[in-house]
Amino acid sequence: ALEAVRRIAAAVRVPVSADIETGYAEDAKGVGDTVRAVLAAGAVGVNIEDALYGPEQAGRGGEPLRAVAEQAERIAAAREAADSAGVPLFVNARIDTYLRGAGDLAATLERAAAFLAAGADGIFVPGPVDPATVKGLAEGVDGPLNVMAGPGAPSVAELSSLGVARISVGSGIAQAAHALVRRAARELLGTGTYESLAGGLDYGELNTLLGKGR
Repeated sequence: ALEAVRRIAAAVRVPVSADIETGYAEDAKGVGDTVRAVLAAGAVGVNIEDALYGPEQAGRGGEPLRAVAEQAERIAAAREAADSAGVPLFVNARIDTYLRGAGDLAATLERAAAFLAAGADGIFVPGPVDPATVKGLAEGVDGPLNVMAGPGAPSVAELSSLGVARISVGSGIAQAAHALVRRAARELLGTGTYESLAGGLDYGELNTLLGKGR
């Protein structure tokens, strides 16, 4: 993951934010170590989520989310690591209450307040895109709100009017690209036609795009 961050940061002229999942660490100190390594790789922003997975989740009786106080401690460690390095790191605290079916609006806002107090700069709540919930989140979160959008979600302009400051599409673009590859291959092998290839970029444009940032 760190090598990927280094390659991306070296290839672009804009600030890079790295998704470090749950912090790649068992405790708060380890999260701080991860953040220092991410900063050294060239990123100036991170996403840190509060979900539990695999053995760690099983070891806690199947709880889907980390306890609020424990997650706040991990966020505080990320903030302290960045401050010590003299980097104004943007810490985007991801809250998976909706994504994991582990809480409602009130629970999400409770977590958001604790994480902002611990040093987070923004709150990321993937899952809800219905206007009423998004508006409630935007009004209740005392910081920039990030949501995840995709097909069927309100437009960027609509989400902005509801108070959203940042919109992510996650892996959606990559998933769409892979779907196109599969459609084109099935068409070629099935009907023997090539209509799925329409609208592709020509070599000149691709070379120009891939050459930027070098």
